[in-house]
Amino acid sequence: MTTRSVRSSQPKPRSTTKSLDDNVADVIPLAMKLMKIPGQSGQEGRVSKFICAKLRRAGAPEQTIRSDDAHRRTPIQGETGNLVFKLPGTKRGPRRLLMAHLDTVPICVGSIPVLRGPLIVSANPNSGLGADDRAGTAVVLWTALKLLRNNLPHPPLTFLWSVQEETGIHGVRHIQRSLLGRPRMGFNWDGGAPDKLTIGATGGYRIKINIHGLASHAGGAPEQGISAITIAGRAIAELDRTGWLGLIQEKNRMGTSNIGAVRGGHATNVITDHVVLRAEARSHHPPFRKRIVKKIEQAFRKAARTTTSADGKSGHVTFDGSLDYESFHLDEKEPALLEAENAVQAVGKTPVRTITNGGVDANWMVQHGIPTVSLGAGQRNQHTLDEALDTDELQTACRIALRLALYQ
Repeated sequence: MTTRSVRSSQPKPRSTTKSLDDNVADVIPLAMKLMKIPGQSGQEGRVSKFICAKLRRAGAPEQTIRSDDAHRRTPIQGETGNLVFKLPGTKRGPRRLLMAHLDTVPICVGSIPVLRGPLIVSANPNSGLGADDRAGTAVVLWTALKLLRNNLPHPPLTFLWSVQEETGIHGVRHIQRSLLGRPRMGFNWDGGAPDKLTIGATGGYRIKINIHGLASHAGGAPEQGISAITIAGRAIAELDRTGWLGLIQEKNRMGTSNIGAVRGGHATNVITDHVVLRAEARSHHPPFRKRIVKKIEQAFRKAARTTTSADGKSGHVTFDGSLDYESFHLDEKEPALLEAENAVQAVGKTPVRTITNGGVDANWMVQHGIPTVSLGAGQRNQHTLDEALDTDELQTACRIALRLALYQ
């Protein structure tokens, strides 16, 4: 009986990441392509299509790639929702989530990524690079492509690319959780070094303040008007004088507040009757954050009440506030944290636990019941024209991600 060998159409499974550790440089051109695609918050459609095409060409069945309708429920009516790619496991184990956000800040539209030594920067002097968070996007996509192309054994996995993170973490806030497959732990690639593990983040509350005064002629009868600008100025000065603006410390509690935008007035010869301000309050301690919000509201109400016209009329204010994201802090024995530390150590790095005063997608993932650790992908000077991406750290982030995907 004669036999002949038949080459399988599927690659032979590999049980370790060793052979792939020396083959991570292909993430660099992938990241550069991603950073070149415009996609500020709400305009992530092109980059989402790019990822879908890459996954399909690597062999991902079309039914495993889904987008939700989060963009229809966010403050910005966006082009597309959160993108989810779900893989059944080839070995048993609890499902894991690997994620990053698709959007960049507006300053990064027009990025022209170029390689200069070990760094990628934007050749456009008027544009940031967009490594926040296209570098994280590249790490997660690279990991998914490696699994598909190399037939690596893995537990059940979910890959998530979220939208509208930069404008208040709105994408994952409204995510269709049923698409995720109930992962037990999450790993989020965002800004910073790959050995930096963000295990906690502040909570953020945003407030729209409407100040209503009374218009009058600024030359003929200024005393008959009530200046909404004056009300705003007095309230802001009061908050600054009493220590409730900027960095706020009271006993063992800490937080921040900011008046970030002011809009109002049309002419110098009119007493301005309406001003809109946008403010925020942050703290790792929810009760203290509520106290900051209360102090802001009290200051504006007092300023409106005490700013009067010649005939005794006063202004008034209204507030429209909402919680953007709640604070969180992972337990020191949280399995997701321990797994992340093991993966960092496996590539020869020393993990560093950090707490951030900003918000990350993990804020809402934790609220959704998925303990999530955030790791960096080599981004530097995010949200500036001097933004850069360290390619050595980017490749290290890929090695870490692959180990987390394979449970190694």
